[in-house]
Amino acid sequence: MTAQTILPANSASSGGYEVANSLRFNPASNDRLTRTPSTTGNESRWTWSGWAKRGTDNQDLFLFGCDEDANNETHLKFGTGGDIRFLDKVGGSTNGKINTLAKFRDLSAWYHIVAVFDKDNSTATDRMILYVNGVRISVFDGSVMPGNSSILNKAELVEIGALDGDGDMNGYICEVCFIDGLALAADSFGEFDSDSGIWKPIKVSGLTFGDQGYYLEMKQVGTSQNSSGMGADTSGNDNHFAVNGLTAIDQTTDTCTNN
Repeated sequence: MTAQTILPANSASSGGYEVANSLRFNPASNDRLTRTPSTTGNESRWTWSGWAKRGTDNQDLFLFGCDEDANNETHLKFGTGGDIRFLDKVGGSTNGKINTLAKFRDLSAWYHIVAVFDKDNSTATDRMILYVNGVRISVFDGSVMPGNSSILNKAELVEIGALDGDGDMNGYICEVCFIDGLALAADSFGEFDSDSGIWKPIKVSGLTFGDQGYYLEMKQVGTSQNSSGMGADTSGNDNHFAVNGLTAIDQTTDTCTNN
């Protein structure tokens, strides 16, 4: 098995596009952003992108989750040991999963994670993809490619920073994008700095987000589920998230361009 090199996330701003804010998630107050879509989106093809910095390495930390019940769920999380786990479960069985062999244990680093679900891709190994800091994960501790549509993008509760009240995020999340109906690579959301070689975010305002897509910049300080709230969707879709547990003090300037 060959080793895989993962470049570090940004440790400081290097000019260009700047991310102004993140949200700090504290499990003690069950912090999370939540939204239940009124209609289903594309359950066969979608892309989730976000930046995260872990606050602990001794528990599961969910970046997003969606579940109908204990037997049907989709989630992305840091595992207790520092690996990253992307799972879709249908009818109590694993429909698709990627568990990274690499461990991401640096609590001072921001990591950019892109999770792609593309059930109908003609290349079986491209039906579920993870990128970390611009690098596609190719060495796994376990993987299953999906044969059915995902639980995510149904008219079911979606949570940022949690899954059904379990494994609450402890740390920071920023620049969250969800693309409904497209399978995008990491370079739709970031690029390698030509001088430092460090992976950094780029403007995503030109992306097509799809009906249930959203872009969470976390710039606002309100606690309502609207354009003034911390969970405001600035993609143009107004798919705003409700704020649970988070307060204005949890909006920070510690981001992937200002660590």
